[in-house]
Amino acid sequence: MTIQIYLVGNCTIPLWGITSRERLKRTLKKYPEAQLAAADAHLPTAGKILLLREDYLYDDRVLNGLLKTADVALQDPRDGTVIAAHVSTELLGGMAQLESQAIENLRLVQPDTIASGLITQLRKFDQPWVARVSQTNRQHLEKSLFNGAYKGVTDFITRGVWPVPARWVTHKCVKLGLSPNHVTTASYVLAILASWLFWEGNYGLGLIAGWIMTFLDTVDGKLARVTVTSTRFGNIFDHALDIVHPPIWYLAWGMGLAATWPFDISLTAVIWVIFIGYLAGRLCEGAFKFAAPFSMFLWQPFDSLNRLITARRNPNLLLLTLACFASREDIGLVLVAAWTVISTLVLAVRLGWALVLKQRGTQLQSWLSQIDPQADGHRPVVRLFAPRSGLADA
Repeated sequence: MTIQIYLVGNCTIPLWGITSRERLKRTLKKYPEAQLAAADAHLPTAGKILLLREDYLYDDRVLNGLLKTADVALQDPRDGTVIAAHVSTELLGGMAQLESQAIENLRLVQPDTIASGLITQLRKFDQPWVARVSQTNRQHLEKSLFNGAYKGVTDFITRGVWPVPARWVTHKCVKLGLSPNHVTTASYVLAILASWLFWEGNYGLGLIAGWIMTFLDTVDGKLARVTVTSTRFGNIFDHALDIVHPPIWYLAWGMGLAATWPFDISLTAVIWVIFIGYLAGRLCEGAFKFAAPFSMFLWQPFDSLNRLITARRNPNLLLLTLACFASREDIGLVLVAAWTVISTLVLAVRLGWALVLKQRGTQLQSWLSQIDPQADGHRPVVRLFAPRSGLADA
């Protein structure tokens, strides 16, 4: 059954280049049971509808909770103001308003009572939120939306180095009208260029191309999320590149060393170790779904900390960069091989233990889903992997 959504009031302040109505329209594409009514549409004579104040920004999880829960009114946790309601249209007397006796008689809920704090897709915990949109907090909301688009559990370079420049470049992309797929296409070009430069032994230029590509790989995802332009094709387009290009880079790096390889162990053996280790690591991550319905890196704090440094593209690229600075590109490739083996063994052990627990009847839970923000917010590991986006405080 389709639920009609009506916006109450008006808001023309754009965030990341789009208005509240347009943002909501794009967001609702993922909910086939919901339809945004035109600004001048009349209320239906019967059935359930969802009223939303237009001058508010709504967490996707909160919207989903409102769509699934009838006869509730959502409060702004700051002052108790009712800002949304899932209500029978018969009770409204034909008026799309939130200030009425009918609304007051509904069950009152707040963001954290209608939605979960765990965001599995982004591998993080963030309190469900709503935020009022105004000209005075516009910059804060844009920054918070960007922070909220970041994965909580990822490598230390993506977490610690890219956020500030990525936000600036994302702003530029919005102003220039560039789509996430434009940025991803540029990443493909740079990934191919880096491979060719490595193959030719031009490691310095190849690393520059490679690092720019990894940076743009951060930008395209953030651009898609803050402008609500994620698509199934774009997701496949981006993730296909993420999976395929790292082993190609290592192969190309090794081919650039073919004429000068100084070690007794064969170059072919080193490359095969990297390839097999990379594939085995990915298989371990994928096989974890047989033990739990979430990423391996969300299981326990150790696994989240391991994701910071595990042998993925960015940590490995840093090893190659440091080796290049020392003019020992050969040692860089050996280090990548060794770190890949160590990381894969850790993943295999964690997978094995998870499957054993599953076999014993233990139901695995993500440690992030068990966080109490009030009691656990002081813990360093919680501050690291469950930072507040700022939207709950806007």
